[in-house]
Amino acid sequence: MRLDDLLFTQGFGTRYDCRHIVLSGAISIDGIVHDDPDEEVSCEGLVFSYRGKEWPYFEKAIIALNKPAGYECSMKPSAHPSVMSLLPGQLRTRRVQPVGRLDVDTTGLLLLTDDGALLHRLTHPKRHVSKVYEATLKHSAADDLCARLLAGVVLDDDPKPVFAKEVQLVDGARRHLRLTLTQGKYHQVKRMIAACGNRVEALHRSAVGQYRLPDGLAPGEWCWLSSADEIFGTRT
Repeated sequence: MRLDDLLFTQGFGTRYDCRHIVLSGAISIDGIVHDDPDEEVSCEGLVFSYRGKEWPYFEKAIIALNKPAGYECSMKPSAHPSVMSLLPGQLRTRRVQPVGRLDVDTTGLLLLTDDGALLHRLTHPKRHVSKVYEATLKHSAADDLCARLLAGVVLDDDPKPVFAKEVQLVDGARRHLRLTLTQGKYHQVKRMIAACGNRVEALHRSAVGQYRLPDGLAPGEWCWLSSADEIFGTRT
């Protein structure tokens, strides 16, 4: 692929912009400046540098963001800044989108991608992709809370019960609950806990599918996923 076309596919601007980025000497590969926009380069495993910052080539972008509280998972936010403002301009230009949504006050793992097929695979209700949440409760959990969540509770807008795939209490005070869900209803964790007579005071998502939020990824930071295999644990 021509070097200027490669930059275009990675969100570095218009074709005109990308041509002039290369001509300016801002692109290097293996420490060597490449300033010919028409140069043919191999994309496979390519990591180039843009003004000294490494940037891996990916035909499709898959991003993991550690979402802080106070951000909306929306391209057109209303009352709070968008999570998109936490990403570099190149990813916004590529039109990566959040995979589902987390509430404004919910923190943790948010995946974003410009791969429409992957987005559909992760969000379609028949796929049942698991998501793990860490909930801090207002009151100590009742003795039957975990059993009720596993058996299924009815929410006020749907007579069909929703249930957790796995539930466990993870502290002695019985106020920290870890739930695995395979459904994706609006405010589902909060509403399920409320239906059981308790309240969620803080909510954090720690995993989607097989992919867990990296320990070293601080709130507001993001990283690349090498492929969808990291999410599904199998070859796609």
